[in-house]
Amino acid sequence: MKKRGGRTSRIRRRKLLRNPESSRVNESYKPEFIELKKWLKDRKFEDANLIPARFPGTGRGLMSKTSLQAGQMIISLPESCLLTTDTVIRSYLGAYIAKWQPPPSPLLALCAFLVSEKHAGNQSPWKPYLEVLPEAYTCPVCLEPEVVNLLPRPLKAKAREQRTHVREFFTSSRGFFSSLQPLFSQAVESIFSHSALLWAWCTVNTRAVYMKRPPRPCLSAEPDTYALAPYLDLLNHSPRVQVKAAFNEETRCYEIRTATSCRKHEEVFICYGPHDNHRLLLEYGFVPVRNPHACVYVSEDTLVKYLPSTDKQMNKKISILKDHDFIDTCWKKVLLGEIISDTNEKTSLDIAQKICHYFIEETNAVLQKVSHMKDEESALINQLTLVETLWTEELKILQASAEILSSLQTAFT
Repeated sequence: MKKRGGRTSRIRRRKLLRNPESSRVNESYKPEFIELKKWLKDRKFEDANLIPARFPGTGRGLMSKTSLQAGQMIISLPESCLLTTDTVIRSYLGAYIAKWQPPPSPLLALCAFLVSEKHAGNQSPWKPYLEVLPEAYTCPVCLEPEVVNLLPRPLKAKAREQRTHVREFFTSSRGFFSSLQPLFSQAVESIFSHSALLWAWCTVNTRAVYMKRPPRPCLSAEPDTYALAPYLDLLNHSPRVQVKAAFNEETRCYEIRTATSCRKHEEVFICYGPHDNHRLLLEYGFVPVRNPHACVYVSEDTLVKYLPSTDKQMNKKISILKDHDFIDTCWKKVLLGEIISDTNEKTSLDIAQKICHYFIEETNAVLQKVSHMKDEESALINQLTLVETLWTEELKILQASAEILSSLQTAFT
């Protein structure tokens, strides 16, 4: 009969639960990361500050080996490790890119290279990097249609635009892909499929760092600013940190310095920018909790629905709001507006509160629907959880806004 744990084991379990380090899992000993480290070492990069790990809430990221001080260099990745259009043009694809008219875009060159190298499998010199890239992404362009339908209306519209954009990108690129047939024994249509290009597009869109390259005649005039940075791109986003990141022309390395300190064995973050949750989900495929830049967007239709129907200057007011980018505005801007007169202020607060309560009801209804779908659609659980997180964060904003509006209204009673 198996012995039950005694008092000592119970104390040990409680200590593990209280210790946040117990939920961080070192992944540096996994085969894919061992191979990646060897590959990076061959390209003159070794890291003494960071190790791959898995964290609750953010997934895979990089953990500090030692305490990091503000201003300290946290990573310096040599140019030889970066995947840019220079890499592509120097490769077997270079001659085909040079011949193709009109010149392919920098983005197409990178996507074609990624798809081709992934198809090469073990023969690809970039295999150690490709092995640690996600197999699938969670940007709205990758979500199932029934999940996209659950997104807030402004984001849903952008998600559909994004899907159309990628579909048109694929359609317009087919001719170039066909020109690459001499490189493959297999039909290029099966290699450069829509799903393969979508994976490559998401890889570049979600993981590339900004690194401006000079224009070249073999590529289109679109800005050439993408650089894939193996290992460095494991760093996750936090709006609460500050970093300095750029390619150093003297050292020929992409360098990141932290402006905030980090304790030993903590996750090291970078900041993608002061983005709200809609932008982060659309462009990067995740929703952070407690994002100080999060907001709830109010559409023109909703404003018109709740503004007084007797207002003869309604169209003019809507036009002014559009001209000053206040359509699709966020609650922060509404709540911090200046008081013009007591009457107008009270009317504005009444309208704002009605809109707020409308959104709270809508949000709760969607959350109930998502919860029901999670029970019914187990295959979509991860996608639905992502949408659920977005709506839950918006509900927090709405509830806080409702409390503020209520307290402001008491001044007029």
